[in-house]
Amino acid sequence: MHESAAWDGPRFRPPARAVLLAPVVLSFLAQVPWTIASCLRADVGGPVAALAIGLAVAGPLLLLAARRLPGPTVAAVAAIALGLLLSAPGGGPAPVAFGFALGLAAARGALAWALGSGAVAWLGALLLGPLVGLDWHPARVAATTAALAACVAAGAFVRNRSERARGYRDAVARRRESAAERERLRIAGELHDVLGHSLSLINVRAGVALHLLDRDPEQARSALADIKRVSKDSLDEVRGVLGVLREPGESAPSAPQPGLAELDALVADVRAAGLEVELDPLDGEGPPRAVQTAAYRIVQEALTNVLRHSGAEAVRIGLRREGGELVVRVEDDGRGAAGAHEGGGVLGMRGRAEVLGGRLDVAEPATGGTSLTARLPWEGVA
Repeated sequence: MHESAAWDGPRFRPPARAVLLAPVVLSFLAQVPWTIASCLRADVGGPVAALAIGLAVAGPLLLLAARRLPGPTVAAVAAIALGLLLSAPGGGPAPVAFGFALGLAAARGALAWALGSGAVAWLGALLLGPLVGLDWHPARVAATTAALAACVAAGAFVRNRSERARGYRDAVARRRESAAERERLRIAGELHDVLGHSLSLINVRAGVALHLLDRDPEQARSALADIKRVSKDSLDEVRGVLGVLREPGESAPSAPQPGLAELDALVADVRAAGLEVELDPLDGEGPPRAVQTAAYRIVQEALTNVLRHSGAEAVRIGLRREGGELVVRVEDDGRGAAGAHEGGGVLGMRGRAEVLGGRLDVAEPATGGTSLTARLPWEGVA
C-alpha cells in the first residue's frame, strides 16, 4: 500500500468519550471494590474506611481532568495514590489510576510532571510504608518500579507516534500545497503565453485594419479576418489550458500541447502582422513532446516581446540539435536587449527552460538587436 494511502485512508477511531471514560471506569473497578472488601475484612474503624474508600474513588474521578490539565492531574493522583497506600488495609489496591495518570500525562506532553510526580510518590511510599507496617520486598520494589516506568514509557511512545503522524500529515499537506502552487504557476504561464501573444497580434492587426479601413477596404477586411482567426485559435488554447481546472468527471474541451510542428502557423500569424520572419526548422525527428512544447512557448513569447517592445522589422528563428541539447535561437534587428528587460515574459521563458534542466540567455550582439538562446535537454524528459 502506498505510504500516503496508509496514513490518509479511513482508519478506526474510537469515540472521544470512550477514550476519556475508559481509564476512569477501569481504575474505579480495580480500586473501589478491592478497598471496600479489604476494609470490611480487616474491620477497620469507620473514619479510616471512609478515608480509604474516598481516596479510592477520588483517584479515578480525577482522571476526567487529564485531557485539559495532564500535569496537575498526575500530581494530584500521585498524592491520592500515596494516601491510599498508607491508609487502606494491606497497603491498598494496585494504584491503577496512578498508572493511567502517568501514561496520560506523558502522552499529552507533560513528561516532566509524570516523571517528577512518579518519583516523589514512589520515594514517599518507600520511606513512609514501613511506618504503617508495609514490607517492601526487593522483588515487590522492582516490580512496582518497572510497572510505573512502563506506564510512563507507554505514554511517551503514544506521544512520539502521534507527533510523527502529525508531522507526516503536515508534510503531505505541504507537498499538496506545493503541487497545487506549481500547477497554478504552470497554468498562469500557459495563459500568459497564449493571451500575450494573441492579444499582441490582434492589436497589431486591428491597427492595420483601422489604418486601411477607408483607403483599402479589402486589406482591412483581410486584417479583420486574421483577427477573427487568431482570436478563435486563442480561445481554443485557453479552453484547453483551463480544462485542468474543471471538476473531476466534468467534460472539458481538450487540445494537445503545441509542438515544433505548429511553429509554421505561429510564424504565419506574425508575418500577417507585418513582421518579416525567417524560420530555420529542425531537421529530422524532434525531441520529446515536453521539450517541443517548451521550445514552442519560448519562441511564442520571444515573438510577442519583439512585437511589443523591440521595434524590429525582421526576426530569424533557428532550431538545431547540438549533442544532447535542442538549441533554440531567436534574433531580431530591433532596439537591442535593453528593450527586453527581464520582466514576466523573459522570466517565464527562463523558467520553462530551467524546469527541464536547460537554460536561457538573452544578449545584445555587436550587430545590434536582441539574441535569445534557449538550450533544452533533448533526452531524459517525459
